[in-house]
Amino acid sequence: MQENNKEIKECRLGVVRIRGDINVHPDIKKTFKLSRLYKKNTCVIFATKKEHLGMLDKIKDYATWGELNDETMHLLLTKRGRLAKKQPLTDQYMKEKLGISIQEFVAQFMAFKKELSDVPGFKRFFKLCPPVGGFERGGIKKPYSLGGVLGYRKDNINELIKRMI
Repeated sequence: MQENNKEIKECRLGVVRIRGDINVHPDIKKTFKLSRLYKKNTCVIFATKKEHLGMLDKIKDYATWGELNDETMHLLLTKRGRLAKKQPLTDQYMKEKLGISIQEFVAQFMAFKKELSDVPGFKRFFKLCPPVGGFERGGIKKPYSLGGVLGYRKDNINELIKRMI
């Protein structure tokens, strides 16, 4: 992971939990809880901060992550963004509460001018489906560098998230 930290620049990271809770060390369970990755196929968005990279290093055998682009972030917000009581996030709600559309919010969010916590009542995790076509051939127990799913995958996370939406 240390060599990968040098490659990651200031950007937004999409983190997807791949594996469940069975036979998981309590420290790793706590890290999942703190990062809001409550169940399998859940996605959260991190900034590239030292604290977040430490969390990713701890959960590297149970999750995958990479740099998000604007298009994928927009899809996540429009298709899987949820408010309280499981209501979907809409353009009308964003204009009512923040005065901007979802597209404008995504541009400001990716430029680090806004945060997901600025949207009142927004749940800061995204429940996803299993990927269409399945995971990579190596399975969910091998790192991405060896043909599996787990760990750092640069910008290929966008393709995985699009298949899971």
